[in-house]
Amino acid sequence: MSRLEGIARRLPRWARHGLGEARDAVRFLAGVAGLWFAMTSVAFAFFYIPSESMQPTLEVGDRILVSKWAYGYSRHSLPLGLGDRLPDAWDGRLGWARPERGDVVVLRDTRQNLTLIKRVIGLPGDEIAMRDGRLYINGEAVERELIDMRTYRQFHGYPEIVEVAHYVETLPGGFTHEIYERDDRQYLDEFGPVIVPADRIFLMGDNRDNSTDSRAADGPGFVPLSHVIGRAETVPFTFARCREEPGLYCPAGRVWRGL
Repeated sequence: MSRLEGIARRLPRWARHGLGEARDAVRFLAGVAGLWFAMTSVAFAFFYIPSESMQPTLEVGDRILVSKWAYGYSRHSLPLGLGDRLPDAWDGRLGWARPERGDVVVLRDTRQNLTLIKRVIGLPGDEIAMRDGRLYINGEAVERELIDMRTYRQFHGYPEIVEVAHYVETLPGGFTHEIYERDDRQYLDEFGPVIVPADRIFLMGDNRDNSTDSRAADGPGFVPLSHVIGRAETVPFTFARCREEPGLYCPAGRVWRGL
């Protein structure tokens, strides 16, 4: 009999009963924590949208569900930023698929020590360029169709009220998604051409003139596949709120919709 067991036997019955319940509670919580760690490492995780770089697809306050098993695993798949504490030599990838053009992915930007969410625009070997605000992939202008003009109030940034052109863009292969453009003369509207290296992807935000992405000098650049955490699937719920104001767009309808 151990010393702790001997001490426990000398306690009053009510104290022994309370000690047993506490021990059971600790075991239960440890099991829950282990299950949560396993699930958020290999299956799904939730992420919060803090910026407007992916408008109109995602809004500030959206909670997105990310499938970590979609492409494979690396040290950056670990929750709570634990992968950043592992050696850089562990920066490999156990992968069975790579992101496709048009996927919305969550990634770890080790240069800025940030977790980002962007859309895959360029795959390995692609030539990417921006000319007069138009996106070119492999020398061909990407088709875009103007839907309407929108004016909305920003959560962050200046000016507070912004007017944008709302387009539907069709990527090579036929994938369509919505984008915002303030105009075709912003600082990232002239870029490249560049060739996406092997085992890298080129990412852009859907809010093209309000996104620090692979085009920006201070952005993530060509993103290694090992830095991709997973594929964003949908918005299960959101805390995004906006006031109904005359003449201003107030977003809705993103919950449980594919990205």
